[in-house]
Amino acid sequence: MKKLMLTMAIFLSAFAVTLAQKYAFIDSDYILENIPEYQDAMDILDEFSIQWQKEIEEKFAEVDALYKEYQAEAVLLPEDMKAQRENEIIQKEKEAKDLQKQRFGRDGDLFSKRQELVEPIQEKIYNAIEEIAEAQNYGFVFDKAGSLTILYAKAKFDLSDDVLDEVGTVMQTVRREDRRRASPSGSSSSGSSSPSQSSNNANKMIEQHKQK
Repeated sequence: MKKLMLTMAIFLSAFAVTLAQKYAFIDSDYILENIPEYQDAMDILDEFSIQWQKEIEEKFAEVDALYKEYQAEAVLLPEDMKAQRENEIIQKEKEAKDLQKQRFGRDGDLFSKRQELVEPIQEKIYNAIEEIAEAQNYGFVFDKAGSLTILYAKAKFDLSDDVLDEVGTVMQTVRREDRRRASPSGSSSSGSSSPSQSSNNANKMIEQHKQK
């Protein structure tokens, strides 16, 4: 009986400590949308993805043209010439697929470029969140834009602007009075796309090529 009561006392103490923790949240989409350097990084990534996709499409178009030419002439070719042409097509197709993997595969050029451009920004944001959480004694900080569903949250617990102010000490951010927030439909008041939308081209390109 004493053991049970001791266990319950420990549980209630732990529960009370949990309840005593302060909670807050941020909106990472809103934060990123108001960091010009992030927007520039997304534009650069989209330019690379479009350029590299075009390069790959040209390679596959070359393979397709060689194959059609081979089909039209195959009946007239001797066996050794057929084998040579077939090997040439196979080699060209391999080169196209290798380039595709190099550009968009796991740990490929686009992935590496994204890490190079975006990771330093994300690190600055994380450092700012950590500093504010420590200074204001928050036990948990949730991301409203993440996979966690927050059905309701009071605006006073939103640290997003505080995080932007803190990040602004080490890199350029939009002034508080000029910041824009994406509407629920995903478009901002200025009509520009949200960070999650602006990065879609690059991210979708990576995912599409992973599946091939």
